[in-house]
Amino acid sequence: MHTAQVKAWGQPPQYLEINDPAPTPESSEIQIRVSALGLHRVVRSRAAGTHYSSKNLPHTPGIDGIGYDPDGRAVYFSTLGSGRGTYSSTVNVPATSVTLLPAGVDQLQAAALINPGISSWMAMRNRTTKLPANFSVVVMGATSASGTIAIELARALGAGKVVGVARNEEKLAALDLDASILLRSPATETDFSGLGDVDLVLDYVYGPPAAHLLQSLKSSRPVQYVHIGALDSTEMNLPAAILRSKDLTIRGSGLGSWTPQQVEAEIPELLQAIKGIKKREVKEVPLSQIEKVWNEKGDRIVFVP
Repeated sequence: MHTAQVKAWGQPPQYLEINDPAPTPESSEIQIRVSALGLHRVVRSRAAGTHYSSKNLPHTPGIDGIGYDPDGRAVYFSTLGSGRGTYSSTVNVPATSVTLLPAGVDQLQAAALINPGISSWMAMRNRTTKLPANFSVVVMGATSASGTIAIELARALGAGKVVGVARNEEKLAALDLDASILLRSPATETDFSGLGDVDLVLDYVYGPPAAHLLQSLKSSRPVQYVHIGALDSTEMNLPAAILRSKDLTIRGSGLGSWTPQQVEAEIPELLQAIKGIKKREVKEVPLSQIEKVWNEKGDRIVFVP
């Protein structure tokens, strides 16, 4: 089979041909014929060796994909539980990590959107408690790949008001938001005074912007803050007075705060939600060209073996 492998952390993957045995009869795995693989932010950081889940070399990129099971059915599959990469023409996957693709789901869209969608979906479904009906949510980093999907998934899960925060004013204006806030530099120049009551913060930014937001909150209701990404910084200085003066719950969302098995349980409903969101432009690239496009900017590359 053909596969992509990283030989040194930070170097583009090489396209190689290797032997990959089929699953044994006593194995709980099935072999998937891969048809589409998204190039996600987490895939890039794992291949660079900078992600906390990066393990050993050589490293096969990828944590999920779209393909066909032994019966020829289109499926979504994940290797979060097994730890294997997915950037190959065939992948052996635990049968429990495979979900039938609903009718009408575009394979390229699914490959591009499911992984970035998982971040906010798991945050809302597994890292919050008792969100009220028509809850109000602030998406920090709303113009990022995951942030734009979070807006639509929040509405699918019952959000009545979605506020987006980001640095790109033009991109903010193009999003389906009830309100938007321009993130300024320094972060303390950002005006959060008009937020009002907030039930949930989904944060892909972290660092000083998140600290300033939490300090600025004047919600009369309990606020649940969920850290998902760190587009600004991996550290935040949070004064103790903020925790004492507000009804604030702080959690993180990522592998470790939830298990691969919990993700697998959510995939069928997430796939239905993905089916209903706006289509994104994707760039379809043969996996054999991975070295050429690896360092291109953007979050919408989908490799096809």
